[in-house]
Amino acid sequence: MQAAPNQRLTLWIALGLNATMFLVGLAIGLVGQSSGLIADSLDMLADATAYGIALWAIHKAPQFQMRAAFTSGVFLGLLGFCALGDALRRGLVGSAPEGTYMIATALLSLGVNVTVMRLLGRVREEGVHLKAAWIFTRADVVANAGVILSGLIIMVTGWRMTDVVVGALIAAYIVKESFEILVEARRELIKAN
Repeated sequence: MQAAPNQRLTLWIALGLNATMFLVGLAIGLVGQSSGLIADSLDMLADATAYGIALWAIHKAPQFQMRAAFTSGVFLGLLGFCALGDALRRGLVGSAPEGTYMIATALLSLGVNVTVMRLLGRVREEGVHLKAAWIFTRADVVANAGVILSGLIIMVTGWRMTDVVVGALIAAYIVKESFEILVEARRELIKAN
C-alpha cells in the first residue's frame, strides 16, 4: 500500500495533537467548571483513540479496518453518554463556568481540529477507518464552535446554564456521530461478506 506512510504520518500528528488537547481541555474544563469543555475534551480523547486504532489498522485487511471503525464508533458513543451524564449532573447540581477559559481553550482546540481535518481530508477516502477518523474531527469543529458561543453568552449575559446546554448538545452530537460511524462500518462489513 503506497499511501500508508502518508496515512501513518497524518494519523500520528492527529493523535499527538488530540491527546494533548484532551489533557489541556479536561484540565481547564475542570478548573473552569465547564461541561462544554469537558465534553469537548472527551471527544478529543475519542479522536486520539480512533487515530490510534486507525494507525493499527493501516496494514490490516479491509475487514479488520471496518471492525476498527466499528470499535471507534462504539467508543465514541460511550464517551458521548459520559459527557451527557456530566452535563446532566451539572444541570442538577450547578456549576460556575468561566467564559474566558472556555473561549480561549475552544479557540486553541478549533485551531488544532481545523489543522487535523485538513490533513485527514487528504486521506479520508483511503479506507473506512480513515473516514471514521475524519468524522471524529468534523464533530470536534462543531463542538469547538458551540463552546465558543457558550463562553460568549456567559460573558455577555451571565447565563451559566448555556454551558450545560452546550455540553449536552455536544454529547448528543458525539452520540449521533458514533451512530454514523457504526452504520457506515456495518454497511461496509455487509458489502465485504
